[in-house]
This record gives sequence, structure tokens and C-alpha cells, in this order.
Amino acid sequence: LMIETLRRTHPDLIGTQELFGSQGDALTEALPGYAWFGRGRRGGHDDDEHMGVFYRKDAFRLIESGDFWLSDTPEVVGSISWGNLYPRMVTWGLFESRRDRKRFYLFNTHFPYRDEDAAVRLRCARLLLERIRALPEQVPVIVTGDFNTGDDSDVHALLAGPLDDAWRRAARRRGPEGTFHGFAGQPQRRIDWILVRGMTIRSAETVTMHRGARYPSDHFPVLAVLRWPPAPRRRGD
Repeated sequence: LMIETLRRTHPDLIGTQELFGSQGDALTEALPGYAWFGRGRRGGHDDDEHMGVFYRKDAFRLIESGDFWLSDTPEVVGSISWGNLYPRMVTWGLFESRRDRKRFYLFNTHFPYRDEDAAVRLRCARLLLERIRALPEQVPVIVTGDFNTGDDSDVHALLAGPLDDAWRRAARRRGPEGTFHGFAGQPQRRIDWILVRGMTIRSAETVTMHRGARYPSDHFPVLAVLRWPPAPRRRGD
């Protein structure tokens, strides 16, 4: 069902959470137009959750990629700080369009889930934003993630200041606003966001594809159509 969902929506880029290495390999075996990268959150191994990133090989070239952990020691693999139960991390890639050689960064993450983790999620967001602000301003950035908090939270307020929330900014929206549904199909909170810097947001959709009572995930996937910003007009144009 997940393979069918991806075939039907055909995204250029996919940010996943709670992905195991065997699942990533199964998806690319069934969908050979995609490649993926990422590493397990504990020791970098395949037998734990990844923030796996998939991309269409005919559309983009992966220039550089890496990971950092949402902790006091971001470069230490599997590091845990701030009272987190599990390691929390970000997987990122620098991509180049094969068509016009324009470049952009994608960051993919998964924040802690407990109600009492509100302050921890805020620290995670600050570290993520710090890394984004260190990048050249002229290079666009896309952030995908399960943030485990709603868009009325301090985390959203912090990130959606310098970044645009695709769902909020899209000229056209389709599907329910809520993304978490716990395999029941009834949308609850909107905790999965696509955030953007330096791109135009054309549309956003919450994908509710299912087969009877079966769903490809306990979250509805979020799909956004993005465009490069228009080139600045030169004097005399």
C-alpha cells in the first residue's frame, strides 16, 4: 500500500520517519527510480529507526549528505540530551537539479512525542534552526518532519517565522488539516509539516489514500508542490 501510494503521488523527494533499513531497501527495489540515504538513530545501523530521505534519481543529483543528533553533542552518533527517551536526529542532503543545476538543502527530522517533552521539542527546534541559519541565504531549504506538536505550539512559532509552512501558505489545499490518525483514518492534530525557505509554495495536500480499513501509515502523508522563486528582474526587462 505504501508503494502504491508513492506510485500514485510520485513525489520528487520524500522525508520519512521511523524507517528501518529493510523498509528503505524494499521501497527502492519496488520503485527503482528512487534512491535513499540515512542511518539508524542509535549507532548508525540499519536495525533502528532512520530519518530516511528518498529522491528521484532522474530529477536530482545528491551532492552532499549527513546527519546530526538533537543533543548537546550533535556530531556524536546516537547521543541523547535534555531528557529524551530516544536519540533524536536530523538527516540532511544538498541536492542539485539535473535540469537547471539549481541547488537546495533538505532537512528531515522527528521530534520527541510525550506531552512533557514540550521544552525538549523547543530545544530541538532551536538547534535545527541554528543549522539552517548557518547556510548561505541564497540557497533554498526544505524541512520535512514529524514534530509531534501542533501548529499552535512554541515550536511552530519558532520555525514558521524564518520558514514558510507549506500548508498555511499554499494557494490551494486538499485533504484534511490533521495528519495523525493512528491507523483509524480520523484526522487529529496537524503535527507533520513541510517548511520552506526560498521557494514558492503552489499547493499542499494531506494524502488519505487507503484500502478499506488499511492505511500505509499511522500519519497521513503531506505533499507539497514547490517551485523555484522567479528570477529577479533586471533593469530594462
